[in-house]
Amino acid sequence: MDWTDKKILVGVTGSIAIFKACELVSQIRQKGAQVWVLATRGACQLVSPLTFRALSAREPLIDLFAHGPSPLPHITAADWGDAFVIAPATGHIIAKLAAGLADDPVSTVALSWNRPIILAPAMETKMWDHPATQENVQKLKQRGAIIVGPEEGWLASGKKGTGRMASLERILDALKTILFPRRDLEGWKVVVTAGATREPMDPIRFLSNRSSGKMGCAVAEVAHQRGAQVILVAGHMDRDPPTGVSLRKAETAQQMLSQVLSLTDWFDVLIATAAVSDFTFEPATGKITRTSAPMTVTLYPTADILKEVRKRRPDAFLVGFAAETGDPIQRARQKLQEKGLDLIVANDVTRPDSGFGTETNLCHFLFSDGTLESLPLLRKREVAEILWDRIAQRRHHHFCASQEKTGASSTESL
Repeated sequence: MDWTDKKILVGVTGSIAIFKACELVSQIRQKGAQVWVLATRGACQLVSPLTFRALSAREPLIDLFAHGPSPLPHITAADWGDAFVIAPATGHIIAKLAAGLADDPVSTVALSWNRPIILAPAMETKMWDHPATQENVQKLKQRGAIIVGPEEGWLASGKKGTGRMASLERILDALKTILFPRRDLEGWKVVVTAGATREPMDPIRFLSNRSSGKMGCAVAEVAHQRGAQVILVAGHMDRDPPTGVSLRKAETAQQMLSQVLSLTDWFDVLIATAAVSDFTFEPATGKITRTSAPMTVTLYPTADILKEVRKRRPDAFLVGFAAETGDPIQRARQKLQEKGLDLIVANDVTRPDSGFGTETNLCHFLFSDGTLESLPLLRKREVAEILWDRIAQRRHHHFCASQEKTGASSTESL
């Protein structure tokens, strides 16, 4: 991707995460793009405008009323930029944008901007969770804003929680979708399952796993950004669903099965990244009390979602994920055959840099024709991009073959 001559507006606001914005501006410039920084008064209290002038090689816009080359700098900036990212985005700026207020360079340019804005929120957990903030975020999403993060981690207060500004990699990925749009999945109907199911043992306890939903969200987000209509069927996740994707919640394996089966006549492609419980309980109606004696519980196998879908949709393109321990490829090959999949993605979840909760994944793609493709350690977003590349390459052949089989069967029945 050639970033040369791309023009990017970077709005910075008064969050301690502004130090990351310095690196963001630097990385954008290293890619060859031009950067124009817009700063609020609070941002200038934390980082000197001189710093952004040095990093961007351009005078930052900090005063709408200062004498300069343009009498209407907010209009000039809005016309100049190819993309607009606000990072960090405080709760204050989010509220102003939601209300349509414009009294500083960032909010005034935003009100003059008629394309999607990328927002990377950064604030304390209580501020992010406040109903007012959540309502404002939803308003901005409905208007087309792309919300990146926030993430869970250490905050300025010294506490851990959700509110940390998203990684620069995620912000740069969002910029790529604006600057280099791909619409090769236009017209596709896609279902993605993500996260962990929870099987209740009693009203309080449940059986589950460590799946965070990050891989599934990356798959759904990439599909949507490349033009597909996407429904995300999600269990418990550690992150918000991507903007623009329809969400259906499923707490248990049975609920996830029901949700997916209700969509079997709709989708073209199903990608099952969810870590679905293999076993469930006959849950107790009341809390199981502590005893000094050992307790035995009975586990019952849950239905295999992909097998059930294949019975109903022999023509659909089905992709499974195999989270294994040890060598993942051998077991993945068995699952590929048993479930009748077109592709399975296998990884070893015991690695500290791959699997549940990580930002990266070390994956192997096993195809129904016997092809094996092993990827290097990549960010989950990158894995999702490659996954959709491979599906797009094979989908035409898959559906042509399915139509030939259907046509042959129809002919034979005449």
